[in-house]
Amino acid sequence: MTSVFCTIVPPHILDKLAQDGHESAQRTLQADSALRTRRRMTTLRATQPASVPTGTPKRTVYDAEHTETLPGRKVRAEGDAPVGDATVNRAHAGLGATFDLFLQVYGRDSMDGTGMPLDATVHYGVDYANAFWDGSQMVFGDGDGDLFLDFTLPVDVIGHELAHGFTQHTANLEYYGQSGALNESVSDVFGALVKQYALGQSAAEADWLIGAGLLGPGVDRGTALRSMKEPGTAYDDDVLGKDPQPGHMDDYVRTSRDNGGVHINSGIPNRAFHLLATELGGNAWERAGQIWYDVMTGGALTPETRFTEFAAATAAAAKARYGDAAELQAVTKAWAAVGLPVD
Repeated sequence: MTSVFCTIVPPHILDKLAQDGHESAQRTLQADSALRTRRRMTTLRATQPASVPTGTPKRTVYDAEHTETLPGRKVRAEGDAPVGDATVNRAHAGLGATFDLFLQVYGRDSMDGTGMPLDATVHYGVDYANAFWDGSQMVFGDGDGDLFLDFTLPVDVIGHELAHGFTQHTANLEYYGQSGALNESVSDVFGALVKQYALGQSAAEADWLIGAGLLGPGVDRGTALRSMKEPGTAYDDDVLGKDPQPGHMDDYVRTSRDNGGVHINSGIPNRAFHLLATELGGNAWERAGQIWYDVMTGGALTPETRFTEFAAATAAAAKARYGDAAELQAVTKAWAAVGLPVD
């Protein structure tokens, strides 16, 4: 499996903030750069023996105590009562909400399917403005309280980062270019589904925002980090800049930054999933989510999968599970709407 380091806040946001002199963004970028280098020089903990599936989560939350040392001091284990730190309790609950979606809806025991432990570290660094999956655990910063709030606040952020672990243990999509954008999009999809499942929201009721509630009082015109419904509309702010996500292949962004635009071009498959889910109606984690889950676990993808190949795989998965029915028609219609017609 590829060594990964996947963050929730896109580099282009932090770059702009750093250039404008925001110290928390400068520190976050420095920490992220060091972590990426460290991940390239080390391997994943793939040599650990597989866990024994039990159908129950194995959560452990650690406190970095504002250092950058992982995992930190253990503060809450599985079965422990809530503690006095709300951040710790939110992390614990978010790990559980993600575990519940995958087990109850898709019959998958944790991110690897064999009951892997779910570890998270909170209070990472000083005003650290990000959350990430490092290939073996989740890490949350507290934000600076002005531009970004506590990264455990939105449950979809927790679901998003844990879903990188799901991708790592299934399709293992390369974190660059279109496969990297698919990697990010799959995390947005399942992060949104975690939120919707936890809240009991239908596809029509959901806001389809990633990171709603994360932006602080210093952001005047922004609702979230990304919008799956309308990519490019999550923020348009003097401080953060303008959301650059496209929602159609006509506007695909070619760039060497952000691993080839993985946080930018993910808007295209994100919008396709939203269109599919709302076309089918009901709960998005059911038919639409099942199709995406089938694709990720079905063995049809390679680490270098491109958008057209992923779209074709979703059509094949819809046909395999539902036949030539409304689901297949909705899949092809959704991809055509974002400029990726399925033959």
